[in-house]
Parts: sequence; structure tokens; C-alpha cells
Amino acid sequence: MKTLEKIATGRGRRDENPNIELAGELAERRDQKGIAEIAAGLRSPNPRVRSDCIKVLYEIGHRDPGLIAAHVDRFAELLRSGQNRMVWGGMAALAAVASVRPREVYRHLEAILAAFEQGSVITVDNGVTVLASLSAADARYEKKLWPLIERHLATCRPKELPQHAERARPAVNRGNVRAFIALLERRLSHVSPVQAKRIEKILSSVRTLEGIKKAAPRRHASRR
Repeated sequence: MKTLEKIATGRGRRDENPNIELAGELAERRDQKGIAEIAAGLRSPNPRVRSDCIKVLYEIGHRDPGLIAAHVDRFAELLRSGQNRMVWGGMAALAAVASVRPREVYRHLEAILAAFEQGSVITVDNGVTVLASLSAADARYEKKLWPLIERHLATCRPKELPQHAERARPAVNRGNVRAFIALLERRLSHVSPVQAKRIEKILSSVRTLEGIKKAAPRRHASRR
């Protein structure tokens, strides 16, 4: 049986279990040929096939980003799709690989930002991860992207703030940690007790990070 025949549509199924199982098999075998066949399916004229294929690919990416990293350009193409499922699926795949292929993903920043600003809830969720991963990867990227992340965290709906702050967490460093803390503290009064608890956990982690990162320069300076 060809790999593409193992997706849900190929098996006459409408649930996602065959796609998840196939992703696990391909990841376990590190089957690049099979993965490439699934990636080619993203251009199928059948929307159900395309939907199954992107599901398989980002599920593989969650297990091992490197296995799908060669297909960054194809994922970025999906951000311009007229099918919402493909837009957010493409962003989910980019979120999986952004930390391992930041340069390649950054080349598609224009499309990423357009989808982030206009996309569905799931597109935006994964978009925060993409922007945070890129910002964390290179100081040049951070200069452009951190203000966008900060603006988003300041204006997103309160119920989205805990998850998006968690997704933004990899981009926090000693240069922006104070602004990150101040922003979350300002918004604490606007969220529910459950949401506030998640935010306090994030704050606790970055305050610890702040202390560690502050100490390191002083030790180095004392040796000079």
C-alpha cells in the first residue's frame, strides 16, 4: 500500500485516527520518502486529501520537527490558501519547525504576518509560536518581532492571554523580560482566577529566569 493510501480518505474514514497513526509510523521509521509523498499530497485537487496530509505532517512535526523541516516552503504556500483548514494547518506545521529552521521560516514572514493578522483562532495560536520561535532564534529577528508579540499580548482577548503568553515564553530574554512581566501584571486584573493562576505560573518562571540571567554578567565582569 502506498503511503498516501494510508491517510483517512484513502481508507474511507472521516475521523483523524488513521492520520495520527500514520504520523506515528512515519516518525518512528523516519521515513523521508513516505513523508515526501504525504507532502506532495498537499497539492491534491481533493480538499479532503489535502486536509489529511497536513494533519499527518504537523503531527510528525510535533514528534520530530526535523523530519518535516525540508517542506517549509510548501507549508508557507498554505498560508495563502482559500481553505481555512489549510491555512491553520500550514501555520501549525511552521510552528513545529520554526525553532529548527528559523532562517527558512523567516523568509516567509510576510505571509506569516498576513495570516496571523487575518486568520482564525487556531491560526493565531500557532502564529504566536512561530513568531516567538523566530524571535528567540536571532537578535535581528527579535528586533522586528518582539514588538509585534508584545502588542499582541497587550491586546488579545483575556481568555487567550494565558495560552499566548505561554507560547511567547521562548522569546523572553533578559532584554525584554521586564516589559513582559509588566505587561502580564497589568492584565492580571482583567482575567479570571483560573487564567490568573496560569499567568502567575508564567511570571514565576520568568522572574527566576531574570534572576539567573542578571547574575551571569556580574560574574563575568568580576573576572575581567
